[in-house]
Amino acid sequence: FASVLGAARELPWLGPAVVVLVVACNLYKNPRWPVEITLTAAAEVFGFIVDTGLGAFGVFAPVHYWLPPPFSPVWMVFLWVNFATLLNVSLKWLHGRYFLAAFLGAVGGPAAYYGGAQLGATQEALSIESLFVLAVVWSASVPALFFTAKIV
Repeated sequence: FASVLGAARELPWLGPAVVVLVVACNLYKNPRWPVEITLTAAAEVFGFIVDTGLGAFGVFAPVHYWLPPPFSPVWMVFLWVNFATLLNVSLKWLHGRYFLAAFLGAVGGPAAYYGGAQLGATQEALSIESLFVLAVVWSASVPALFFTAKIV
């Protein structure tokens, strides 16, 4: 919420600041901290590429600060970092369940973008076509992130 509402309220630094705290808590006393750092960095790059592509193809238009369109805004990249902190903790039960991860991504991804749009983090409402594209992209992205968590 800090990232989305921060962007919607012209406080784009708020989300990244909160996510840095979340990552620090995730790493605190974690014996696998090098793995977690690698995973969050991979999610950061992956998310930047995915959201930049979605923006370039007109799937959605997030509010922008610091980087010009179609580049993914920093506040959105940190949403991917935040998601990565869940992969080996609260979402650990999804490891190896790639079809279920794909299904949950197909539902949860568009729902998250739709919610963000409703809160004012996009320049326009999302169309049905955009939600469909987001479902396809997230049905591939979530398993890809779990696969990345497995190999790092």
